[in-house]
Amino acid sequence: MVAGPVIAMGMGMAMSVVVVTAFRRVGMDGVGIGRFHGQIRLAAGMPIRPCVFVGEGPHWRNRGVAPIFALRASLRRSINGTGPSAKRTECLMSQAPSRSLVGRAALITGSTSGIGLAIARALAAEGADVVINGFGDAASIEKERAALEADFKVRAAYSPADMTKPDEIAAMVAFAETTLGKVDILVNNAGIQHVSPIEDFPPEKWDQIIAINLSSAFHAIRAAVPGMKARKWGRIINTASAHSLVASPFKSAYVAAKHGIAGLTKTVALELATHGVTVNAISPGYVWTPLVERQIPDTMKARGLTREQVINDVLLGGQPTKQFVTVEQVGAMAAFLCSDAASQVTGANMQIDGGWVAQ
Repeated sequence: MVAGPVIAMGMGMAMSVVVVTAFRRVGMDGVGIGRFHGQIRLAAGMPIRPCVFVGEGPHWRNRGVAPIFALRASLRRSINGTGPSAKRTECLMSQAPSRSLVGRAALITGSTSGIGLAIARALAAEGADVVINGFGDAASIEKERAALEADFKVRAAYSPADMTKPDEIAAMVAFAETTLGKVDILVNNAGIQHVSPIEDFPPEKWDQIIAINLSSAFHAIRAAVPGMKARKWGRIINTASAHSLVASPFKSAYVAAKHGIAGLTKTVALELATHGVTVNAISPGYVWTPLVERQIPDTMKARGLTREQVINDVLLGGQPTKQFVTVEQVGAMAAFLCSDAASQVTGANMQIDGGWVAQ
């Protein structure tokens, strides 16, 4: 835990004070990206708001969005035996977000960790009530659900629905409608991966990936659309991938499913274009998540590479920026697609891939 004042020198602005309280480290992955959740207060008299700080190695950079201020900050921190200590913070403050999703209700599949959880937090930060879904440790899931309510003062519920079972998917949508009163926003994010040469690819893995990564989106959309059409407002976001646009070897099921998601997105967008419902896909490049970390051993085996070679030459080899996309960046894109500013964005496949597909 880190608590206490941090002095912020605004770029081209007068000096102000950022008070950081209840700062807790919530994770550090295998390539040195750390994540902290905490609270900030900008200047005297301003309310304390939750914020997420994310950074690489000893230099922690704020890439999160606080409910009151969008911050672009570079937190220069030194790591000692007990954790990071703040040295100096440079902040550029932009206009406050409007909490534009107050009164909206969102259902996000595959959202107990990683990209899905970041999307849930981004939507909750804008005021949306949320239902999260996914597998994992029950205590950890409850901790994240409770944090959504505490951090953003919204309602948050959890559905354990299995994305391979159409009946459970339909029941999950019904649960969200009953619990939150409606489903205005549907984010189809659930996904798994398996890496193997085609001749060795287990048929059961193919079926499972197609079911979770593609078919579950169809079943959820089918269940949620009637309510959206009746209310003449809705946002459907499908988490695709750079692999919805290009291919990589040894990922036949994943690439097939993500190309299918791109097509499904366009089709449903056309069907709903006159009903006030937008349908878009987000295609990240490599994002450091448990899903990406778990595929490293299989890729090492399939290509005969070391862990470091997989990270640097395979995962980041195709991204010209040579940086992983952050989950917060994907969450921010989802929040934008749900805003009024994106009301004429539909049928789009939004790339966040460090230039991968531009090559």
